Amino acid sequence: MRIPVMNKEKRPFDVIGQLATLRRYARSLVRNPDDAEDLVHDALVRAYEREQTFRRGGSIRSWLLSVVHNTHIDRLRRARSQARRAEAAAEVSDTAQAADQDHTVRLRQVREAFFDLPEEQREALHLVAIEDLSYQEAADALGIPVGTLMSRVSRARAALRNFEEQGGTGRNRHLRLIGGQDNETR
Repeated sequence: MRIPVMNKEKRPFDVIGQLATLRRYARSLVRNPDDAEDLVHDALVRAYEREQTFRRGGSIRSWLLSVVHNTHIDRLRRARSQARRAEAAAEVSDTAQAADQDHTVRLRQVREAFFDLPEEQREALHLVAIEDLSYQEAADALGIPVGTLMSRVSRARAALRNFEEQGGTGRNRHLRLIGGQDNETR
């Protein structure tokens, strides 16, 4: 059996010989051995994905070091962006208040009223009102004519309006809203 001998010019895209250099450079960038390994891994994945952009005859070492550098910059940007989003979320959570008991009870009542709707009405209303599908898209999703969908949505909305007009108590007449209309009419 003959083993083909490859000369340096025709050697395939070979990054193995550059691993030590890449690891050293990554370690100098992130100053942590574990993070450096992760950086090299991410850079190598990116390098293999973009192998076609490497100019044959160019220095693979320089190209790979540039990929490591760019990967590091992208990771820094991503980390800063995540930190800004976390900071913004923390600010919002500081100003947001948990729903009080009245709202919690009310939300539960509305949810129960929605789930008490007949299944075909609940499906239709969900697709149109919650998933924001057009009537045609919702009808196609349910495999029914648009007119049938519109009728189901209309009946579901009427049932929920009726629920509201009853003071939101529906089948749970024992639940009363504190501070709501029930207390004002006494």
